[in-house]
Amino acid sequence: MDKAIEKVEQFMELGGTRKEIVLLVISGISLVISIFDLVPLPFDAAWVAIILCGVPIIIEAIIGLITAFDIKADVLVSMALVAAVCIGEDFAAGEVAFIMQIGALLEDLTVAKARAGIEKLVHLTPQTARVMRNGTEEVVPAEQVKVGDMIRVLPGETVPVDGVIVSGQTSVNQAVMTGESLPVDKSAGDEVSSGTVNQFGAFEMKATRVGEDSSIQRMIKLVQSADAGKAKIVSLADRWATWIVIIALTAAAVTWAVTGEIIRAVTILVVFCPCALVLATPTAIMAAIGNATKHGFLVREGDALERLARVSRITFDKTGTLTYGTPEVTEVHSVLEGVPDEQLYSMVAAAEQFSEHPLGKAIFSCCMKTESEEGREGSLKARKVEGFTMIPGQGVKAVIDGKKVAAGNVKLISAEDITVTGDIARAAGKHISEGSTVILAAIDGEMAGYIVLSDTVREESRDMITRLKALGVEPVLLTGDNRNAADNIAGQLGISEIHSNCMPEDKLNDIDAYQKNSSDVCMIGDGINDAPALKKANVGIAMGGVGSDIAVDAADIALVDDEIKELPHLVALAKRMMTTIKLNLSFSMGLNFLAIILAITGVMGPVVGALVHNAGSVLVIINSSLLLKWKRR
Repeated sequence: MDKAIEKVEQFMELGGTRKEIVLLVISGISLVISIFDLVPLPFDAAWVAIILCGVPIIIEAIIGLITAFDIKADVLVSMALVAAVCIGEDFAAGEVAFIMQIGALLEDLTVAKARAGIEKLVHLTPQTARVMRNGTEEVVPAEQVKVGDMIRVLPGETVPVDGVIVSGQTSVNQAVMTGESLPVDKSAGDEVSSGTVNQFGAFEMKATRVGEDSSIQRMIKLVQSADAGKAKIVSLADRWATWIVIIALTAAAVTWAVTGEIIRAVTILVVFCPCALVLATPTAIMAAIGNATKHGFLVREGDALERLARVSRITFDKTGTLTYGTPEVTEVHSVLEGVPDEQLYSMVAAAEQFSEHPLGKAIFSCCMKTESEEGREGSLKARKVEGFTMIPGQGVKAVIDGKKVAAGNVKLISAEDITVTGDIARAAGKHISEGSTVILAAIDGEMAGYIVLSDTVREESRDMITRLKALGVEPVLLTGDNRNAADNIAGQLGISEIHSNCMPEDKLNDIDAYQKNSSDVCMIGDGINDAPALKKANVGIAMGGVGSDIAVDAADIALVDDEIKELPHLVALAKRMMTTIKLNLSFSMGLNFLAIILAITGVMGPVVGALVHNAGSVLVIINSSLLLKWKRR
């Protein structure tokens, strides 16, 4: 007995979906036994299906009616079940309960499990801070930091609170807040935000916003509020349920009153039971999700494709979404006689090979790649490097093959008493205005030229934008980068609507403004800073490959392999799915009305009626399955 109880407890601890499958298998077997009379039983085996599948439907319908007077499809199903049992049509009742529970299971399978994005955001919050008190450094919990406290941040540490740098120079990775691919140089007087990462160079800062007022905590609140405000789609079957119930009851009552035959009235309730109507949506969604998976999309929310079919705007984050998200050398220009561009590039790359700065690492790796492609592999590493020095916030210096090389920003070049000529200043300014970063270079105390680094556009982005426009969807650029960088990328891709310098709350507010203007919005992003916007949008799509776990957790759909060229297929698939759903609904309702006419005239009984309308359910499933291999021409 104890073992039996233990087995029951283990069964109750199974996931809800597994229990539903087990109950459906048992119910299906009981219906087969009932219709073919395979096993002699003192009762009709169909009662097993009625109890396991039908009773939960009836209970849920009663609770909905009593607590909220909520008339859904299960109200009509419950009436059909009770009426069929009352006149002894047990098999018809069991069959209807069975097919309805299959529909419920399909809906459950399309709903994603609870997501942990907010929890991961909380883990990003710095736990400790180095507070300077009475001339000594004291490590305290971050929540104990007060406004005005002096804090020291070491290389590689996360900034604990918002504040202003008092002393020191460094570069800060602000991707968590702005999504920018390049670190930002910071010095005394510059603001820093909690959650951002100090790349190198210790600095001291004065706390200005702490606790719940800090940037990272405000982002957590934004994610929570955006998720709570997102309305869930009500299934079409439940939306039409009230009218279906009224029509079915009226038809049954009039038929009973006119003919005096309750069997006809019960048949009407059975054939009007919205099995096909309930199956119309989840079967199409399941098939569409299967199609999307083949094209690299992981659909995490069951109704995400329904919402995607209605979007009129798709807002894109720039870095890592429309671009690769990593700086690449796009131009090298030498002004020093006897030093060609190729040599300048190689010498600066040799000086940067020991740099900890992301830009220095990018120059070195890009030069290595170029040499490999040109068949000069190994020549860069063959250069003799001596006296390497890294100056935080400025650049690097080193002796390369006996020549003194300095590479960095204007501060470094000026400190070497080297004048930046007007031509170089103008050229550098032009590149900077387009959103690029310029590294100035000097050799043996003379201005030698510059190297330009940019975040490059994905090869497939322009074609993808063009195809989206052909589907009637307007692309919008929503980025934390400056206006010049945003305009440059948008111009290359043909995007006319641009929002630049966006912090997480700005992206959320921009999407909210579109929604208030009756525009359904899809947001595509990859960074932690995109999480609030991904939650707020009608549909959020995260770049699963390069994106952060938090962005993926906040989204409804994840693009697993980052093949953004497949996005137009997903949008077209969502629209096709809605067309299939409407066809399914129209067919199922038409079949039901035809069956009602046959039931009213007495041509069709309850059992045949259940078989006919369930045959309609099979046809609905077959039509939905065509979505599995659908592809837009």
